[in-house]
Amino acid sequence: MTVNAEHLPYIDHCLQIAQRGRGRVGHNPLVGAVLVRFDRALRDKGRIIAEAFHAAFGAAHAERKLLEGFKGDIEPDDILYVNLEPCVHHGKTPPCTDIIIERGVKQVVFGMTDPNPLVKEKSRRALEEAKIKVTGPIDSVRCRRLNRGFVSLHEQSRPWITLKRAQTRDGGISGKITRKEQDAWSHAHLRGKHDAILVGVGTIIHDDPQLTNRSVTLRKNSHHDSFQPLRIILDPQLHIPIEAKVVSEGTTIITSSTDRARINQFEGKGVTVIGLPLRGDNFDWAELWEALPDISSILVEGGAETWRRFQEASLVDEEVTLVQ
Repeated sequence: MTVNAEHLPYIDHCLQIAQRGRGRVGHNPLVGAVLVRFDRALRDKGRIIAEAFHAAFGAAHAERKLLEGFKGDIEPDDILYVNLEPCVHHGKTPPCTDIIIERGVKQVVFGMTDPNPLVKEKSRRALEEAKIKVTGPIDSVRCRRLNRGFVSLHEQSRPWITLKRAQTRDGGISGKITRKEQDAWSHAHLRGKHDAILVGVGTIIHDDPQLTNRSVTLRKNSHHDSFQPLRIILDPQLHIPIEAKVVSEGTTIITSSTDRARINQFEGKGVTVIGLPLRGDNFDWAELWEALPDISSILVEGGAETWRRFQEASLVDEEVTLVQ
């Protein structure tokens, strides 16, 4: 479809503010909404008069938060922009289409179609039946990229999985990123943009990493300051040392061990221990995804054996290799 370029900057703004909900919306999508006022008589290019984003799981969706908070009158030429098709079903919150209709919005532009079958293309019909002009999707590639985890949950029934590894220039595998620029990029653009970091227990035993997103300490004025991804350790026999740096609140250990004394030790440190069966040498993948209901994206950092298992199971959506 032909898209008026005037819409794209406002969808871009939706994408920017949507990211403020990262790490807080669970398996829900990151969504931003803006209300833009146009004065056609003055050839006004448009100005944002209200904005909102989905801030937390169970909280009001972006469109509802914006329209409940905006106390002014909505004019016929005002356009509501949102990066994801508005919801039309009852969940933890009422349908966004209801309040859009109630507040008298006459034009809606959305970035991508919602992959949830409860919503997909149904909101357009509901809005158009209420005589609201609906335009979209107009920026599916970027909007799907932002919410690739949410999309994957609906289209693949599992989180989006990124495999990250480092290698030397001669092709050898490196266990650690040593260049400062690569390290900073990895924390900001990989660890900082996934719900969870996953490694095998061998990485913990050999490297004793913290598995934190250190870039948050460098962005004092960022809306992402408090976000740290969940740390997931695959440890079938519960071999992880109790004194490992990663043993603290915010870490989940996946194990097949039934050693209650050991499990109690880790739980006493604030660690979540989830028992899952093995299917051969691997955990049951379907059960693993069910055990991680609030995770929509995972960064798999190592080691080599863990990489191999994910690749052989065709569970890698994106692979990032940093060459030293």
